[in-house]
Amino acid sequence: MSDSRIISAFEKARAEQRAVFVAYLCAGDPDLETSVEACRALIDSGIDILELGVPFSDPLADGLTNQLAAQRALESGMTGEKVLELVRRVRGFSEIPIIFYTYYNLVFSKGSEAYAAAAKAAGVDGLLTLDLPPEESGEHLAACERHGLKTVYIVAPTTPDERLAMICSATTGFVYYVSREGVTGEQASMAEGIAERVQKIKSHSDLPVVVGFGISNSGHVRTVAQAADGVVVGSAIVNCIASNKDDPKAIVGALRAKMAALTEDGALGK
Repeated sequence: MSDSRIISAFEKARAEQRAVFVAYLCAGDPDLETSVEACRALIDSGIDILELGVPFSDPLADGLTNQLAAQRALESGMTGEKVLELVRRVRGFSEIPIIFYTYYNLVFSKGSEAYAAAAKAAGVDGLLTLDLPPEESGEHLAACERHGLKTVYIVAPTTPDERLAMICSATTGFVYYVSREGVTGEQASMAEGIAERVQKIKSHSDLPVVVGFGISNSGHVRTVAQAADGVVVGSAIVNCIASNKDDPKAIVGALRAKMAALTEDGALGK
């Protein structure tokens, strides 16, 4: 097995002939204590990678669901240090790979070196710095490499072929293909051409490719699992919190039920 939790998760899923399930939560939504239990519920439900959104006041790439999650987290008092505390709390009961989904402003304000060091020390495995293009990532990539953090970059449907190679060369964890233009959010139907686009990405990289944005039911999961190495679900999970935000027990129950529904009938199988 690889010495990287992230790579090991993909190796394990490949051996089991299934896709990896990546679950997104906004760290601290609706508060720190409930967020710890939400993470536990997802992990107990069998997710492979936990993607934690670092709450930010101006999350431009996020749809309304995730914007409101960040707002709830910030209003509850979440800070950068408390996000690291959440990771440490999760590390108390799980060795699951953890990715930060963050905006570069939060990294830049601390400094790439200090941010990477603090994240690694807390138990983070990789950084997806949403609005940092690979052309401007030199300092960030070097800091991640020094501290043993994997990097994750996003490819969009509109990414031209000539940029694919550059994005893939900056990526050391997995490539995240967003299956539609625009912001995050649940969708009624899947985007077209996912399998073809995944194969195009794979022509530039040997790393795993995951697909996210708009995946909200087991049919979507099954479609993506057939085409990609991993499936990312965010808004459909975050909505479980939004709908029960004043009742931590209800949140945990809703998350468990949503996970069961998303993965029913072997939806992750190849």
